[in-house]
Amino acid sequence: MARVLVGVKRVIDYAVKIRIKPDKKGVLTDGVKHSMNPFDEIAVEEAVRMKEKKIASEIIAVSCGPAQAQDVIRTALAMGVDKGIHVDIPAKEFETLQPLHVSKMLAKIAQDEKVDIVILGKQAIDDDCNQTAQMTAAVLDWPQATNASKIEKGDKDVTVTREIDGGLEVIKCKLPVVISADLRLNEPRYATLPNIMKAKKKPIKKVTPKDLGVDTAARIEIVSVEEPPVRKGGTIIPDVDTLVAKLKEGGFVP
Repeated sequence: MARVLVGVKRVIDYAVKIRIKPDKKGVLTDGVKHSMNPFDEIAVEEAVRMKEKKIASEIIAVSCGPAQAQDVIRTALAMGVDKGIHVDIPAKEFETLQPLHVSKMLAKIAQDEKVDIVILGKQAIDDDCNQTAQMTAAVLDWPQATNASKIEKGDKDVTVTREIDGGLEVIKCKLPVVISADLRLNEPRYATLPNIMKAKKKPIKKVTPKDLGVDTAARIEIVSVEEPPVRKGGTIIPDVDTLVAKLKEGGFVP
């Protein structure tokens, strides 16, 4: 049976309206509701289903971030993950943490834990980078299957159906492998109260980037964070001739 590693990121909840800091160097996070990145929830659900099918023997959840990152690890444990690893990163350093930093840390943990499958959300809803899975596979020099909508495990390989422009692509990858979860892979379960209570007793190991041999020094500088421009209201066009005239005025048609 396979050992599975899942990445879980703590992000501002999808239902929260983001507000920019007064200095325009980031977004306000204090007192704002956070939750597990939705695509990471899908990754956790898929790993738990693998264990229920006797495909996976153990699931490890990893989160990189400040102390509050343990909240999403506990959520993963309540969903059925066996143990957690928290890579402790101070809040100030976390602001400039990039996918490359996270990929190097995940790769080191995957090697140390001798896992066979790494499952990550295809992207985080805060930065939308869609890079971590690809970079992790590159650092490990493992096969990768991104945007997975279906995963079927064989003896020493996995068959992944992935969504691409214009249809579906089916690929077979030898283990070990890195997979990123797409929206239609599954529907995550809600953690039950008994499992939430059990999760409090499951172990969370705390490490630092230094322990993993990863330099998290900032490689970017946040120059400015701006809100998108307010969209102007539309107008109702009475007929086609008026529409064509408006398009010409706007320079959309010659």
